[in-house]
Amino acid sequence: MREQIERFLIHLTAEEASSDNTVAAYRNDLNQLLVFLEGYRDPFGAQVTAWPQVDKGVVQRYLLELNERGYASTTIARKIAALKGFFDYLYRTHEIAEDPAAGVSSPKVKKHVPQTIPPEDVDKLLAAPAASNAPQALRDLALMETLYATGVRVTELVNLDVADINLTRGQVVCGATNRRQRSVPISGSAVNALAHYLEAGRPHLVISADEQALFLNHRGQRLTRQGLWLIIKRYVREVGIEDTVTPHTLRHSFATHLLNSGAKLREVKERLGHASLSTTQVYRQVSSETNAELVIDGRVVKTKAATEE
Repeated sequence: MREQIERFLIHLTAEEASSDNTVAAYRNDLNQLLVFLEGYRDPFGAQVTAWPQVDKGVVQRYLLELNERGYASTTIARKIAALKGFFDYLYRTHEIAEDPAAGVSSPKVKKHVPQTIPPEDVDKLLAAPAASNAPQALRDLALMETLYATGVRVTELVNLDVADINLTRGQVVCGATNRRQRSVPISGSAVNALAHYLEAGRPHLVISADEQALFLNHRGQRLTRQGLWLIIKRYVREVGIEDTVTPHTLRHSFATHLLNSGAKLREVKERLGHASLSTTQVYRQVSSETNAELVIDGRVVKTKAATEE
């Protein structure tokens, strides 16, 4: 039974272009389902040893157990999504004759409002590493400028290779390992920061001539998600920002500030790499609550409501 789970997870990565975090969460959720099935007995005392034996009654009993454990609605919703996706996959690949999770509904989950920081706090963060010409400071400025200028996901940022950057055209190719590959424009300040890092920063960090990663740690290896988080956390503390700021906060801030400057919702969707416009619409709520003026390239821009077109 574990074999089918592993095939489904491979399918998520190769065919659905799911993120590493989604695949890891689904792995944990489906392994939890498997543990439940290993201890489950039907009214006649029979054990479940194959997926075709799982019927709607077994699924309902599993959902009842999830509720009894007191999980948050968001956690239950994710576990149900994993369960429904898995059984749908088994049904479409003809490994089961009937989908036992077809009629299962998820609990209503209140959409999380993305946390953002104002443009002036972004400026403070970007100014901190700019005060030094040390190789690591040049790297830090380049990665934060790139993160805020593109709104890419943390995984996409640390997975960037040198070849993914085109400074002449002002573009970054993101998601090169999945079907959602996209080219994202980068601003002049990000281009300058990247050019300075590539010229005077990265050569002092790289150890192996074969290393393709754009952003390197002190060991000359690809910077990790955790490493990026620690870098931003250090600068947040250094400049005295009291709000909690993570790498994803800069992604959210990028999207909100872009909407505030008059960008269309569909443009923001494409830049963020969202599969659905409905995912991007949550930023409209944040944008509508922000009435500050923005300064873009030295010009004050009034905020305005975003449209879909």
